[in-house]
Amino acid sequence: MNYYISTTIGGSFDEAIAKVTEKLGEQGFGVLTDIDVKATVREKLGKDFRNYRILGACNPPFAHQALQHEDKVGTMLPCNVIVQEHDDGGIEVAAVNPVASIEAIDNPELQPITEEIRGRLQTMIESL
Repeated sequence: MNYYISTTIGGSFDEAIAKVTEKLGEQGFGVLTDIDVKATVREKLGKDFRNYRILGACNPPFAHQALQHEDKVGTMLPCNVIVQEHDDGGIEVAAVNPVASIEAIDNPELQPITEEIRGRLQTMIESL
């Protein structure tokens, strides 16, 4: 099982960020964090890096359900979605596969929650 779900899309990097944020919203996710890796690498290391953002997406009802079944599952939240620009100009969007990451937790009550989240993230990726 792959630990991520991904696709490559056209358009500009900024357009991709806007579209991903919109499509996440359609699936019930809000973006809690937005880490600009390019800016951070420039600021902290003085080096260049490609356009690369990590969006911390959260679906509050599912996060709450998961936390009710497993109080340490917060170490795996939020669901990260990356948007990165490759050298050829292609924009890749990749989301964590929560079913793969949750395998480390021995709690079968989380399975239906993570399957639903994976389905929503897959739908978001396919809608781009």
